[in-house]
Amino acid sequence: MAALTIFPAIDLKRGQVVRLAEGDMDRATVYGDDPAAQARAFADAGADHLHVVDLDGAFAGNSVNGDAVRAAVAAFPGRVQLGGGVREMAAVEAWLAIGVARVVIGTAALKDPDFVKAAARAHPERIVVAVDARDGMVATAGWADVSDVTVTDLARRFEDAGVAALLFTDVGRDGLLKGCNVEATVALARAVSIPVIASGGVAGIEDIHALVPHVSDGVSGVITGRALYDGRLDLSEAIRVAAA
Repeated sequence: MAALTIFPAIDLKRGQVVRLAEGDMDRATVYGDDPAAQARAFADAGADHLHVVDLDGAFAGNSVNGDAVRAAVAAFPGRVQLGGGVREMAAVEAWLAIGVARVVIGTAALKDPDFVKAAARAHPERIVVAVDARDGMVATAGWADVSDVTVTDLARRFEDAGVAALLFTDVGRDGLLKGCNVEATVALARAVSIPVIASGGVAGIEDIHALVPHVSDGVSGVITGRALYDGRLDLSEAIRVAAA
C-alpha cells in the first residue's frame, strides 16, 4: 500500500511565514520572516514534499509573495506544491518554470473550470484542485466567499480532467488545532476517483494515525502547519507513521 504523504506548510503573508485561523487574514500568527530557512528546516526533518501558499495572492488573484516563494522553492530539495491566486495559464506556467512540482488552483476551479481542465491537459499530473469547504459548501477567494456548490459536486467536475489530486480543506478547522475532519475527507475520497489530500485542523500525531488506514480509500496526503510550528507534532515522527 502506498504511504501517506506529509506536506509541511509554509503560508506567506507579506513575505513572512504565518498561519491563519479559519482563513482570516486578521487572525494571523507570524512564525518567521525567512521562508527559505523554514523550507530547509522541513527538509532537514525528512520532508520530501512541501506545501506553499501565497495568502496575499489568494485574495488579490495574482502572485504577491513571488520573491518569498522563489526563495522557498530554491531552498527545498524535494517537491514543492504551490497555491494562492493562480487564475490564468501564464501563472501556472511561470510557477512550473521556476521548479514548482504541482500548482494548486482553487477559486478558478469553481469560476473557470475550463481553464483548470486546460491546465491539467497541458500539464498532466501537475495540477491540484483545491476544494475548500465551509459546512460542506465550496469557499473561494481566500475563503472569503461561500458558494452554493457542494464539495462533492465540484470535485466530480474534474473526474476526467487529469488533475493530480484534490486538496480538501475544512475551513472551519484550519489553523485551530481541532483535529482533521477525517470523516469528510474520506467521504470525498470515496466519492471520486481522484486522490484526496487532507488539510485543516491537524492537531498532532493522532491525526496522522487516523488518516493512514484510509490511503486505500484514496486519501493520499495531509497538510500540516500550526501543529508543527507550535511543537504539537514532530515532523520526523509524522513521516515515519505515514510510511508505516
